[in-house]
Amino acid sequence: MLKRPPRQQYAALCYRRRKKQAGIEVLLLTSRDTGRWVIPKGWPMRGKKSHAVAEREAWEEAGVKGNVEREPYGFYSYQKKLRTGLHVTCRVQTHLLEVREMEKNFPERASRRLEWVSCQEAAARVQEPELKILFLRLRQETEIARQESVKSAVS
Repeated sequence: MLKRPPRQQYAALCYRRRKKQAGIEVLLLTSRDTGRWVIPKGWPMRGKKSHAVAEREAWEEAGVKGNVEREPYGFYSYQKKLRTGLHVTCRVQTHLLEVREMEKNFPERASRRLEWVSCQEAAARVQEPELKILFLRLRQETEIARQESVKSAVS
């Protein structure tokens, strides 16, 4: 049986630094169709680079703006059900986006719910195993960076 190559999508893994505690929190939103927890993502756009697509999807789906990394942070795959009923495999290239601003009015505000959660909580809520790993990796990397900055401040 022939297997189709995965379809490409681009996503923003949105995070912000916690104000009162050390560490970061990440943004999850509900999908419009199933209500499961996801991150902002979308299809390629003509004339836009992958990180710019991720940045645009973050604005449209969650109303966030910030600094997006040009280089991919990682990848994950999932099964998407198209309007036709067909299921296709999607490979999602993920870019980190440090959120600087959140707006109340954005295109998909009426069809999504947003929550800021810890990386650990995000990993528990999402269904995709590789996305879980990206959240846990981000948690580990930010903890290591925080410990290193504390060590350098003490020395």
